[in-house]
Amino acid sequence: MASIYADEHRALQQEFGTTKLADMLDQNWIHETITDEEKAFIEGRDMFFLSTVDPEGNPTVSYKGGPTGVVKVIDAQTLVFPGYDGNGMFYSMGNIVGQARVGLLFIDFETPHRVRVQGTAEFLRDHPLMAEYTEAKYLVRVTVTKVWVNCPRYIHRYRKLDQSKYVPRAACETPLALWKRLDMVQDVLPGHEVARAEKEGVITLEDYEAKVARGDG
Repeated sequence: MASIYADEHRALQQEFGTTKLADMLDQNWIHETITDEEKAFIEGRDMFFLSTVDPEGNPTVSYKGGPTGVVKVIDAQTLVFPGYDGNGMFYSMGNIVGQARVGLLFIDFETPHRVRVQGTAEFLRDHPLMAEYTEAKYLVRVTVTKVWVNCPRYIHRYRKLDQSKYVPRAACETPLALWKRLDMVQDVLPGHEVARAEKEGVITLEDYEAKVARGDG
């Protein structure tokens, strides 16, 4: 496996006296396939952070939440995750279609632990696994190139209070995103979402900000 380090990494390792440690991690810790333990950890998460790169090389990071098991490990070098209703920008997905390179970070905040994944991603408009995700709009398939466990030393311990009410569930209508009920966006929403907003109640920016401040966003 090719080293993850470039000249800039090596220069800093030499400056701070960590070259031997960095070599050990590069050669013995980082690997190309997902282990059984890593598979169980990844499939036990209900959120992860997704990093993509735009056409100019600028990185961006997005929080992705869903039900427990939102990411499925298909085999030792392949995982998939769904895309749900979003803000219409398709920013991360456009980066995937254009550049394909991704990084995924999985964290357990209650029992501090984290796994990092790098790979190339493919945007799938149709796939048999979509049926396993309620309200999935598309799937992303990631071919893993590198995976490793990171030290949990600086992970603060947090406990989950509740699952987001916007996570789709079978046989249950998912509420419309609160911001889609704002009066100022009604003229740019698709017609079916305008109807949903009218049904659930159109709100002002002041109402929206108050709800967000209370954690009811």
